Amino acid sequence: MKKQQKVEEPELDFDGQRDGEELLFVFRRHMIAMRKGFYLLLIPFAVLSIPPLIWQTNLELFLLPVAGLLIGLLLFSYHFIMWYFTVYIVTDQRLRQITQRGFFGKDVVELRLSKIQNISYNIPGFSGEIFGFGTIVIQTFVGDLVINKVEHPDKIYNKLQDAVTAALANQQGDYEETTV
Repeated sequence: MKKQQKVEEPELDFDGQRDGEELLFVFRRHMIAMRKGFYLLLIPFAVLSIPPLIWQTNLELFLLPVAGLLIGLLLFSYHFIMWYFTVYIVTDQRLRQITQRGFFGKDVVELRLSKIQNISYNIPGFSGEIFGFGTIVIQTFVGDLVINKVEHPDKIYNKLQDAVTAALANQQGDYEETTV
């Protein structure tokens, strides 16, 4: 009989992680957030496909849709990079929002879970219900953090509520240990 070995899962890290900080989950915006990129992919292709349809005898014009597709892919790739590298990281201590700004810039916002007052979410009607996206609003003393077009906001909301509750319970436990 073979002995089963316990395989240790590698601990997931992220840039800026503190010692003893545990990563709970990572989420990003819904793909619908890059709909402008999809439009920019299709419009040059569609527009440059018209001349070969009108002048069908000129074979060189059939290269125009290929050029339109390449231009569209270039424009789409910019929006894809902005979407892909914008992430929200939730640890047992904080929420970290990393927003990609252009090809080389990024904004980082951190919010301690113990400072969160209230979390709410909104699904914007029929399209939000069908495609599964919505808005999450995180309220603190200093202001609101609004995350638009989040994929499955109800599930993210529940996970965030659990993380905040655990962080508050952990902070309360630390407070009781220091006062005793």
